[in-house]
This record gives sequence, structure tokens and C-alpha cells, in this order.
Amino acid sequence: MSESPKLTQESPPRGSPDSILPADTDNSATLAPKLAVLGALAQDEHLTRAAERAGVPQPTASRWLTDLSEELGTPILVRDGRRIRLTRAGKLLAEAAERSMNALEAGLRQVEEEVDPERGRVVLGFLHMLGRSVVPELVRGFRQEHPHVRFGLVQNSRQAVTELLARGEVDLALVAPPPEGDEFESRVVFEQELIVIVPSTHRLAGSTQVRLEELAGDDFIVLEHGYGLRQIHDELCARAGFTPKIAFESQEIETVRGLVAAGLGVALLTHAELTPPQGLVELPLTPRTSRRFGLAWRRDHPLPPAVRNFRDYALRA
Repeated sequence: MSESPKLTQESPPRGSPDSILPADTDNSATLAPKLAVLGALAQDEHLTRAAERAGVPQPTASRWLTDLSEELGTPILVRDGRRIRLTRAGKLLAEAAERSMNALEAGLRQVEEEVDPERGRVVLGFLHMLGRSVVPELVRGFRQEHPHVRFGLVQNSRQAVTELLARGEVDLALVAPPPEGDEFESRVVFEQELIVIVPSTHRLAGSTQVRLEELAGDDFIVLEHGYGLRQIHDELCARAGFTPKIAFESQEIETVRGLVAAGLGVALLTHAELTPPQGLVELPLTPRTSRRFGLAWRRDHPLPPAVRNFRDYALRA
């Protein structure tokens, strides 16, 4: 004859529905299987079938339910004729158990996807200017080989993207110049030539090339501090022996081009991907200068398989 749970008269549950079990009565490792039995019992209030669904012997299921009642300090089951039904406290606990198990199952699915190299998620941080072609081409090529990998794409300044990488909010960062610091590891993936752009009415507009020091007296239009190109600009001007006169600071490269075309100053940029606006001229720098783009990740944090695969692909590509 199967063991029956300890049954007593129903009494009001102690405490509020939000705190059914005392925090120190059990740990999650032993509580979870008991709640699984309770959740199964709540479906049709049949102890034998609940034990079968939970994958435990009926005596064990009965003992666990008794343990839960004792830990609560109030019964969770009562006998109703030949049937067993849940008390109000039992129903509250069963509902909480179901919500918890659903959340746990969803979390487990997410973890399984995270560690699956073909179904994981890659969060890539990069500079605004790379969103037009470089990043889309990288993602397109990678997804041809791994079509189910998902991406989170974060565009911002070099400083902001590097800070997100340090906090673990992005997996990889594509910035120029590559971030410094012992916490990062990076590889250069490509370079872009730096040029000077001047208004078409500028005194050097007809030159075949220009030295940066020739512009020492001009007004410069630059990106704000925190952008990698601003850091490179300031370092190159210092190396050329002058402090630039800053006329305008912007957050967008295309705005810089527009201000130069309007005759408001000169700028140090990369070649325009699209046709530049009328009214400006692109001049090569001498000696030739370029900026390096690096793909960076945190040194001491293992990369999930999908992230590692994308990193390796980007370094090859």
C-alpha cells in the first residue's frame, strides 16, 4: 500500500504570498525537486501521477511534500474524501514554483544557445563610421557560414565602446586605435589612410600632397574627445610641432565634411566612402599616415564559442 502524505486540517498560511518559505529553511539544490513534485501535483492533485511525472518514487514524493508543510509551518495538502487537494498556501507555492521552473527552463535554453557555436549570440561594439560597410560585410560573411548565430550591434565612440568592453557589456570591440591596458588583448585587422580635407577655395587645394605642419595656422574641425580619430589628430599635430586651433567639434564625420565644404576650416579624416560633398578637396598627407583598427576582447575572460568563432573569422577576413 502506497505511503500517504501527512494530512492535517487546513489553516491560514503564515506571512505574505511573496515570502512563502523562510529564506534560511532550505537551499535551492534540495528545494527545487520538492517544488517540481508540488508543481506536478497541482496539475491534477493525484499523488501517484505527480511522482511519476517528477521521476521519483511515491514515498519520496510524499515525504518531500510533508517536509514542505513542516518548513512552511502550515499544511499544503488536505484530504477531500478520496482525493488530495492543495490548500491555499499549497496553491500559492505551486504557482510560485511553476513561475520559477518556467524561468529556469528559459534560462537553461538561453545558456544552451550561448554555448552552442551555431546558435550563440555575439555582441559587437564598433565606431559609427564602420556601420556603413565594414561591419555589415563582416557579419554577412560570417552568417553565410553560421546562419543561426545572433548579433547585438553597439555603435558609439572609441572611449564608450572600450568602457563597454571593460564592463563585459560587449564581447568584442572594433575600434581605432586598439585599446591599451593589460585587461585587453587585440589584433590589428585593417588600416585606413589619413588625409587632409580642405575647402576648394583653400590656398593648398591645388596641391598633390600636404605636410600637416603647413596647416598650423588654420582653423580645424575635429571630432569630440573620446573619439579615436580625435586622439590620433591631437597626437599627429603634437608630433608636427603645433597645437591646432579648434574651430568646431562634432560627433559625426559627415558633419565635419559638411563644415569643411562650407569653408569653415580644415580637417584630418579618412577617405569618404561615398562621394564627398561639393566644395572640399581631399589631399594625401606626407609622410603617408594611417590609422589602425583593432579587434579587442578581454584578456582573462573566456569567450563563448560563437564569439570565439566570429573573432577568428574577423581576424582572417
